[in-house]
Amino acid sequence: MSVAYSQQLDTYKINQFYTADRGTLLLMLYQGAMDFLKRAKVHLDQGQIAEKGMCISKAHAVIGELLSTLDVEVGGDLSRSLEALYRFMMDQLMEAHLGNKVKPIDDVLLLLSTLNEGWEGAVAQARKEKL
Repeated sequence: MSVAYSQQLDTYKINQFYTADRGTLLLMLYQGAMDFLKRAKVHLDQGQIAEKGMCISKAHAVIGELLSTLDVEVGGDLSRSLEALYRFMMDQLMEAHLGNKVKPIDDVLLLLSTLNEGWEGAVAQARKEKL
């Protein structure tokens, strides 16, 4: 990939982020966390421990951001359930990072994928209702 194309792609992604609605941002966060974890698995498989650690740390930060945006006053039981899941995921990522284990990464990927699918449906439904 050329440098110019890479810079254009970065600019596009930044613009997409700043102009996205809340539902799109949420889905972007889930996708970003999943992408970081997929890369972490590749790095772990290739013995690139430092790179694996950086990817897990980035995914951990994304999940931490998801956790920090929860509002129990508004979301009630759903927010409390998501809080427990996010904390579990963060614990699993620490286990994966410290022990160089793939299974906790796979477990978190499965949870993120399931949540992402659910939110995709909710966001699509909300957009339909706005029309």
